[in-house]
Amino acid sequence: MMNQPMIEQGIKLLLKGFGEDLEREGIIETPKRAAKMYLELLEGMNYTNEQIAEKFGKSFEVNTSQMVVVKDIETFSMCEHHLALMYDMNISVGYIPNGKVIGLSKIPRIAEMCCKRLQLQEKIGEDIAEVISIATGSEDVIVHITSKHSCVTARGIKSRGSNTVTTTKKGKFTSDYDLTREFINALK
Repeated sequence: MMNQPMIEQGIKLLLKGFGEDLEREGIIETPKRAAKMYLELLEGMNYTNEQIAEKFGKSFEVNTSQMVVVKDIETFSMCEHHLALMYDMNISVGYIPNGKVIGLSKIPRIAEMCCKRLQLQEKIGEDIAEVISIATGSEDVIVHITSKHSCVTARGIKSRGSNTVTTTKKGKFTSDYDLTREFINALK
């Protein structure tokens, strides 16, 4: 579990390192405000993938093999390398039911909770795929993510137009190119 007082102390150290006066009017409450913000932004760190599946993965028995796709899930995350924002994140998730489905609104909730961690974009896709697999019992899951990374757009190379694209494929999606193409076509 995250520790708010420790986070506040860390923010104070950071501000001191910037040369800030911790008693300045605009700064005096910043450690408390920032700690609360991080507790909210990184809430997913309090849960394992199994716990996220349990929390949001209520399933219903269904006899279908139709691919289920939820696309254009908008969210953001924090890069574990620079504590920088991954933003304009667009996530699409597809799976083939194995006797049960989860509520469609649960897929964005799962994606958001997996993003609320210090993350790498590649790991976000893996986490979402694992949670969907646990919740549905299906090994056939695909997750497509496009996002901007402020560690690329705002520092270093400052490439403001670049996007990072990742696709995580599990089960049949790893070997069935037609199935992957069907998913990609559904995103258009």
